[in-house]
Amino acid sequence: MGVKGGWVIDLDIRHFFDSVDHGHLRTILEQRVRDGVIRRSIDKWLKAGVQQDGTLWYPDGGTPQGGVISPLLANIYLHEVLDVWFEREVRPRLNGSASLIRYADDVAIVFEQEVDARRVMAVLVKRFAKYGLTVHPEKTKLIDFRKPGSDRDPGSFDMLGFTHFWGKSRSGWWVVQRKTSRSRFGRALQRVAEWCRRNRHLPIREQHEMLVKKMTGHYNYFGITGNGRALGRFLHEVSRVWRTWLDRRSRRGHVNWERFKLLRSRYPLPNPRIVHSVYRS
Repeated sequence: MGVKGGWVIDLDIRHFFDSVDHGHLRTILEQRVRDGVIRRSIDKWLKAGVQQDGTLWYPDGGTPQGGVISPLLANIYLHEVLDVWFEREVRPRLNGSASLIRYADDVAIVFEQEVDARRVMAVLVKRFAKYGLTVHPEKTKLIDFRKPGSDRDPGSFDMLGFTHFWGKSRSGWWVVQRKTSRSRFGRALQRVAEWCRRNRHLPIREQHEMLVKKMTGHYNYFGITGNGRALGRFLHEVSRVWRTWLDRRSRRGHVNWERFKLLRSRYPLPNPRIVHSVYRS
């Protein structure tokens, strides 16, 4: 994602996947999907019941929770609600340049001029309300993301699991850098800790194999230029969590750090690696 600074609308849609209006969604699908079999399959997904606390109920809005179809329907819905509207109605009326970056309901809009950003910010609420969606009043923010100067501190925003911020390159130039966002880091570590807790009685070899897969997947996504420190911290925290739950396997099998170091030498966890480098052509 190429962000070179400006004014950023960090857009948050409140309970998006629970708020998608089925009537509007079907109207949008009629314009793009002609195959009746696919349309009927989507209708079945939308009408599927949800079981919660032993009770089965049928929601009249939203997309299937955890369903593989939900991101696809979200992209179709927001393409009409936001993308098409931005290109046809908003961009021609702006004084400066602007870019819209979106994946599913994760949205950031970058403007060259503050006046354009504030004008769009003012009409977003009405635009989303027209389609049954609500812009979160507290989480949606206008951020001064211009290159830092002597009269202001640099801003930052989160998108797609990364915190985007201004920092100095090795050559001393201001550049946009990215690191794993605090919330994403916490969720990833929590999932690892929960897995270690539930599977602490498995053989060490099996635990090691699964942890290697989990960490490799984490590196494959978050392994970008400039994010090495966060990756190193993730390795340290996963090691700490693994030792903690190995230590709780039994009362007699105490695993202190010395013993854990010996275990790690036999079952090493993968070191951080940069998978997506800006220096690699």
